[in-house]
Amino acid sequence: MKLTILGGGGFRVPLVYGALLTDRAEGRVTEVVLHDLDDSRLYAVARVLDEQAAAVPDAPKVTATTDLDEALRGADFIFSAIRVGGLEGRADDERVALAEGVLGQETVGAGGIAYGLRTVPVAVDIARRVARLAPDAWVINFTNPAGLVTEAMSRHLGDRVIGICDSPVGLGRRIARVLGANPREAWIDYVGLNHLGWVRGLRVAGRDELPRLLADPDLLGSFEEGKLFGVDWLQSLGAIPNEYLHYYYFNREAVRSYQQAEKTRGAFLADQQARFYEEMKRPEAAALTVWDRTRAEREATYMSENRETAGAGERDADDLSGGYEKVALALMRAIARDERTTLILNVRNQGTLSVLDADAVIEVPCLVDANGAHPVAVAPLPDHATGLVCSVKAVEREVLAAAESGSRATAVKAFALHPLVDSVNVARKLVEGYTAVHPGLAYLD
Repeated sequence: MKLTILGGGGFRVPLVYGALLTDRAEGRVTEVVLHDLDDSRLYAVARVLDEQAAAVPDAPKVTATTDLDEALRGADFIFSAIRVGGLEGRADDERVALAEGVLGQETVGAGGIAYGLRTVPVAVDIARRVARLAPDAWVINFTNPAGLVTEAMSRHLGDRVIGICDSPVGLGRRIARVLGANPREAWIDYVGLNHLGWVRGLRVAGRDELPRLLADPDLLGSFEEGKLFGVDWLQSLGAIPNEYLHYYYFNREAVRSYQQAEKTRGAFLADQQARFYEEMKRPEAAALTVWDRTRAEREATYMSENRETAGAGERDADDLSGGYEKVALALMRAIARDERTTLILNVRNQGTLSVLDADAVIEVPCLVDANGAHPVAVAPLPDHATGLVCSVKAVEREVLAAAESGSRATAVKAFALHPLVDSVNVARKLVEGYTAVHPGLAYLD
């Protein structure tokens, strides 16, 4: 079975390959094709993968190419993990937004809109090529903003593109762990959009254990989200929000923390990964050791500004192991082998949430089999969550419209309608700022 990874020179690719190395079952991946626009990044990642595979018999064969069509032909599965504009673009997204006093995070607020505007045209081109060159392939989208990009690609690939994110999985795992339950035996009632969802229940043997957690302040305050949001606020919500909702519920504090930080997250990662890829140019460098050290630093500093704002302290060791590659591999195995499972995924709504149309991509539990991912019916959202979901989905639709039409006015509208952008004039300045620094937004006029 052939797996193509778009963005194959990306830093997290070894996580995926490492997971593949543990799969010895029939029908496993035997060929991995890495595609990237940057030869040097491909070389660096290929070195890491080569060291990972050194002691593994029958490890999947790895090839690398900068030719997109060549990478797509004959693929059974395609992982899309591209970053249009690179980490330097992410740093620019943060800088332009913070200069106007609004959030520049890569998936939330102004930064997420800017990232979406330059990513959607590229993702749509990929989707069209997949439809032409590999019509039977399944596309698993890692590319952020994951829900928005998955919806853009679904207009050309239908349900054969599925978006993934490890945030809901990590959240469910933490809740189950603090309740003393096995995450594999728990049903997680999670619903929303990517980076905008809530756990409303966690059932073990048919019993919802979440009320027990919400009623116990000590238990509730003992894990990441309890520290991040505070016990009182979680009890008021009656649910556990995805960690990214911290940017909404504590927006002023988050923006101030980012403004005061020595470096934004994007700037930190850009510098860190530049050092990694530069070090990989030295033939004597121990590629896997260098990558592992860099990855550990990356994970430990994840959302550090938010945790500092909330006084949440360091991340727990159990939360430093990643997880998105495990979700991707579980999804791929379920489809390829008809190994039925349940995963929280980004898929078309198809009537699951009545407040959104059928084609809107949402993030919910899905039953997965050889025919793809099928969203499970969920209870309606409470009013406060419905308002946010509908508002952000409306913004995503404006981003898609701007990307399709090239309309600068529509791009301004997308920024202005976002709940974390507080002025039409700020929206106009954001568009001016982003088009000035991003060549990928030159299509807006």
